[in-house]
Amino acid sequence: MAISYKPMLKLLIDLDMKKSEIVEKSNISWSTMAKINKGEYVSLEVIDRICGVLNVQPGQLIEFIPNVDLKKEK
Repeated sequence: MAISYKPMLKLLIDLDMKKSEIVEKSNISWSTMAKINKGEYVSLEVIDRICGVLNVQPGQLIEFIPNVDLKKEK
């Protein structure tokens, strides 16, 4: 299983907002933005900050991707 940040990246495009703007406004580091781009773990505190800046719910920024192998076993 994994978490994808594609919904957040698509939302930034829809809002015509650059990554540099969200980094600055949400007070996150560029290394954290790099983790988001790579689909790596970021804390809920980071998600909370971004939600506050964009005025959205966490489900609008992330999506759960189930492990395909687990589905086949059941």
